Amino acid sequence: MISRRDFLNVSAATALATGLGSGLGRAAAAQKITQDDLLKFEAKGQVTLLHNTDCHAQLKPVYFREPSINLGVGEAKGLPPHLTGGAFLERFGLKPETLDAYALTSENFTALAKNYGRVGGMDRMATLINAIRAERDGKVLFLDGGDTLHGSYTALQTGGGDMVKIMNAMKCEAITGHWEFTLGAERVKQVAEELECPFLASNVFDNEWEEEVFEHTKFFERGGVKVAVIGQAFPYTPIANPRWMIPTWSFGIREELVQKRVEAARSEGAELVVLLSHNGFDVDRKLASRVKGIDVVLTAHTHDAIPEPVKVGDTLLIASGSHGKFLSRLDVEVTNGRMSGYEYRLIPVLADAITPDPELKKLIGEIRAPYESHLTTELGRTETLLYRRGNFNGTFDDLICQAMLEEREADLSFSPGTRWGASVLPGQPITWEDVYNMTAITYPNCYRIDMTGENLKLVLEDVADNLFNTDPYYQQGGDMVRVGGLGYTIDINQPIGKRISNMTLLKNGKPVDASHTYKVAGWASINEGVEGPPIWDVVAKYIKRNKVIDLAPNQSINVIGA
Repeated sequence: MISRRDFLNVSAATALATGLGSGLGRAAAAQKITQDDLLKFEAKGQVTLLHNTDCHAQLKPVYFREPSINLGVGEAKGLPPHLTGGAFLERFGLKPETLDAYALTSENFTALAKNYGRVGGMDRMATLINAIRAERDGKVLFLDGGDTLHGSYTALQTGGGDMVKIMNAMKCEAITGHWEFTLGAERVKQVAEELECPFLASNVFDNEWEEEVFEHTKFFERGGVKVAVIGQAFPYTPIANPRWMIPTWSFGIREELVQKRVEAARSEGAELVVLLSHNGFDVDRKLASRVKGIDVVLTAHTHDAIPEPVKVGDTLLIASGSHGKFLSRLDVEVTNGRMSGYEYRLIPVLADAITPDPELKKLIGEIRAPYESHLTTELGRTETLLYRRGNFNGTFDDLICQAMLEEREADLSFSPGTRWGASVLPGQPITWEDVYNMTAITYPNCYRIDMTGENLKLVLEDVADNLFNTDPYYQQGGDMVRVGGLGYTIDINQPIGKRISNMTLLKNGKPVDASHTYKVAGWASINEGVEGPPIWDVVAKYIKRNKVIDLAPNQSINVIGA
């Protein structure tokens, strides 16, 4: 992978042996790609930046399907990361039915997953990081982009404490955040103290005192180069997540402040300036075009995996995927106080090809031990590939929506368009862990309320504008809200208020009446005091009752302008 120059030869050779007609299984595919192949790299310069982000507390290897639909609008239309499938492979000169295709697209995902196996695992990630540190003694800086202390059952039960232990063991050197803030203000401050690296969030301020809540910049010396790392937490946290959990903190992009931080870092002698960002790719692309002096933006939040840096002016944007699936390695050469050259590789963390780090493997076992029996309990099995990513729906979200419709006796259901959650292959059991990987949040109550047809449309219009506003600074992250029992048409190129039409209640085929009241089930409300059972119990009850999940393709949403 994902260095087209070094690794494409390995991928092409593997394609000959592991094409869909070969009949070779996972072990055979893994033997074709070794740990040394994954680590192969032509070192350059004085500094090596390693970046992992959006792992969502996945300690063990998982399956994770990339989206088949990831639409861009405005100036981002048709540009990475808004390319998928064959278009993505063509853009980057990658071959179908290879490790590249498996890791970076949804093309033939199920078949390739059976060949190449799971990805990620913090013990595998540690192996890669330690090997690169040994190779580049004194030149490596390992940074984490956030959404690290959230997304699994163990993270939920320990208030992120499991991942604090992992990050400390991996010797992470700086981290920023987003979903971490849904642990609540007090717990986030505790976490920042427990971490053995700075929690950098230059854009988070206390409303009462107008003071910075966290450290904003950390200086490092690597290979004789002074490196400044500026942290940028998710700017829309109080909008996308419950404000009541962080009532006295303000966020925002704060473009002028970012420029000020960069200039201050340069004035203090920084020769390499890195923005450790959780803004999202399109926001960072715009920010990099307007803020001068940033050498590298390590972007996060939108879970994009791009095998080459995207250059904006003199700034490199690095997108490292999610769920521990990739480790980015960027070697930087600095001359006369400025970045003068680089080499990059997006390394796939192919679990079967990497020897787990013994220390991390032991630690993961200890963390999971109290919960292992519960997590591995089977609820049913699936005949359908279950996944989340996609602009408008994912099959696991379809399952969640259907569960709410039936278990909460609703006319229609809403599920948030979050991006995190591992995939489950057809024929596999669905365990409690699979459900938690999609639902483990601190505000999980599944509500049941009355809404008029008019209000339903307003909700859809509001979320659609969040996703398809042509100005990236008005895109607040996430995908389109998932719906159950409802069909509609969306024209992504229309302005707010005119994107949604033809809303139809699927159970009777009738148009949604603006004045009629409907029973609506949903979860993850940002309002305080929401009542209802936790969503994982609702989904588990549905799976156990049905025993086998076999979902028909969701064809209830008609997209115009894609």
